[in-house]
Amino acid sequence: MPGSSFGRAFRVTTFGESHGGAVGVVLDGVRPGVALEAPDIQAQLDRRKPGQSSVGTPRKEPDIVNLLSGVFEGETTGTPILMILYNADADPSAYDEIKSMFRPGHADYTYLMKYGRRDWRGSGRASGRETAGRVAAGAVARKVLAERGVEVLAYTVAAGGIACRTFAADEIERNPMRACDAEAAAEMVRYAERLKEEYDSMGGVVECRIRGVAAGLGEPVFDKLDAELAHAMLSIGSIKGIEFGAGFRAAEMTGSRHNDQMSSTGFVTNNSGGIIGGISTGEEIVFRVPVKPTSSIAKPQRTVDLSGAERVIRTEGRHDTCICPRIVPVVEAMACIVLEDHHKRHAAMIA
Repeated sequence: MPGSSFGRAFRVTTFGESHGGAVGVVLDGVRPGVALEAPDIQAQLDRRKPGQSSVGTPRKEPDIVNLLSGVFEGETTGTPILMILYNADADPSAYDEIKSMFRPGHADYTYLMKYGRRDWRGSGRASGRETAGRVAAGAVARKVLAERGVEVLAYTVAAGGIACRTFAADEIERNPMRACDAEAAAEMVRYAERLKEEYDSMGGVVECRIRGVAAGLGEPVFDKLDAELAHAMLSIGSIKGIEFGAGFRAAEMTGSRHNDQMSSTGFVTNNSGGIIGGISTGEEIVFRVPVKPTSSIAKPQRTVDLSGAERVIRTEGRHDTCICPRIVPVVEAMACIVLEDHHKRHAAMIA
């Protein structure tokens, strides 16, 4: 269906449904000769896969990547790369009793209004499982970006109203929340476990920092680097907004405080988040995205069924109490895809 592809010179197309046979991605635009093997991709998929902690879904999917084309003898060939992950633990029976009802917070109603039909098995294409293909493609982009000296790091900075008070990069992969503050992470987990017992869920905020992007990356007007990063982030199902640098605090600042003044050594501040006029400044690119609470909860809620009759629904099944930890690698993947796409477009412009 239209809308399943993203990017221009570095283009990804995801496919598959949550409880179908498989999910995956077709990636086009990778230059030939890039050293690439399944473990390069698997490392990132393992960060996103379900069943990692008490705050995530208990669904057990190995998410083993199968590289079916575009790679030969350990190197990319320049042709489209097809990566597929077969679903091993699908269980659509959990939705049998509610398939005639619209789940609050889900795309059930809107998909039906658009297509006249919907896949009721765990949201189909609207499921968070679709992001596995993005992470696989992002792993390839990450490897190419590393050759350019670009690093992308995302992490949870707040969840359930609990904010990180310190930043420690080496702490992010050590706790279930992928938070940058160990003490705050422990508080987040305790709150998430309490909400789980109450059949509820919680949201949070994920921050992303990108280093190594030289000044001059991005296109003017409609294809601004921040605009396309925003497009990428808002295409992730659970993300409801984005802010760069000072973000919404800019509304409370004066121009003299917000402007990133310059000295002989470079920019004095980075309130712009590393992008001005849609083009990178060479400073660290910083943005934050709010992640909504998981929509699938077993707490009783009001809804209507296909006939319009009012009903009470409980969404049983295997769902994350907080999506933040598993959305971190998705945010990184989409950022990598945008950056590599812009690098290729910039190279073509100046060639």
